Amino acid sequence: MDGVGIKRQGRWLIQNISLSVKSGEIVTLIGPNGAGKSTTAKTALGVLKADAGSIKRKPNLKVGYVPQKLTIDWTMPLTVRRLMSLTAKPTQDEIALVLEKTGISGLAGSYVQQLSGGEYQRALLARAILRKPDLLVLDEPVQGVDYAGEIALYNLILKIRDELNCGILLISHDLHVVMTQTDTVVCLNGHVCCSGAPEHVAASTAYKQLFGDTAAESLAIYHHHHDHKHLADGTVMHTHDDDGDCSTHG
Repeated sequence: MDGVGIKRQGRWLIQNISLSVKSGEIVTLIGPNGAGKSTTAKTALGVLKADAGSIKRKPNLKVGYVPQKLTIDWTMPLTVRRLMSLTAKPTQDEIALVLEKTGISGLAGSYVQQLSGGEYQRALLARAILRKPDLLVLDEPVQGVDYAGEIALYNLILKIRDELNCGILLISHDLHVVMTQTDTVVCLNGHVCCSGAPEHVAASTAYKQLFGDTAAESLAIYHHHHDHKHLADGTVMHTHDDDGDCSTHG
């Protein structure tokens, strides 16, 4: 993504978003609620059409996607096996393989309504890797899961990355866990406040402003300055850039 923006009703939802995801790389989007994380992911996928900038994708790119919210009619008797084939026609062997990879092979005949939070997220992840994607986009993939389950799911995501050598674009609020398991962090607040290695972003002034000193102090190694402010229409205005550590755009 290069300088990508989405504008609605005269206001920029995201502006000047530039990032890349390579094979085998985990790129994590962080930021407060309303920062444009899901919008950025949907734009990267082509679900939303960019109003500015450009997006380049690998030819014949195969994508797996776990959305933040998947609306299901919970009165419908939907089994895990049937969930796998709602929008595709995988073989039974392919379904069995992804359920085994995600640790829920014994739940193929179970109804989705009966799954725990962790089991449901594993089912969505299994569905996302059916096509052996080049790019896996995960929007809050551990929501509704307890802490032990979160760790297990993140470890599973790492295992899938290693097996498929796919790029992963991850959105998460679990900063401490994500910071230790990602290659590149992109801090968003309508635009890219800062990006880079986890320890660099965690130590930045922009990160502290968004998540508080307590979160930053436990991870901080490196410092830079937040050199812009947000206007009412979503535009980002520069104030000053002394050291170039935080890349911003107006």
